[in-house]
Amino acid sequence: MAENKTKKIKVSVASFLNAVEDPRKRSDAKKIAAMMRRATGKRARMWGSSIVGYGEYTYYRSNGDEGQFMACGFAMRASGPTIYIIPGYRNYQALLKRLGPHKLGKSCLYLKNLEGIDMAVMEQLLIRGIADLQKTHSVKI
Repeated sequence: MAENKTKKIKVSVASFLNAVEDPRKRSDAKKIAAMMRRATGKRARMWGSSIVGYGEYTYYRSNGDEGQFMACGFAMRASGPTIYIIPGYRNYQALLKRLGPHKLGKSCLYLKNLEGIDMAVMEQLLIRGIADLQKTHSVKI
């Protein structure tokens, strides 16, 4: 069985957030963390050394193996925050138009910072993403 490289680890999320060197990025990280906690009702956990995750779900591979992964989360990258929702962002065009400046990957929303970002819209993206994930997977939220 191939193991997922990104696993929950026992590292303090608060310590991780407080260690973000750039003051603006640290402030953005704390705002994102607070918003994700509201959206999920879950406490954050570290997934690997750099991803703050909320909730988790069980996934199944085609060979029958299963694993656990976060339901949503974020990372503070050198280029700015990356927001993860597992179903991806392809079905959320109306919300994305109202979000503010961003770029998209499959399950990644790339931001430079939170300037110009509508946090209420981001929260709605997370809530919808988790609801969509719950349609196809067992999610602990």
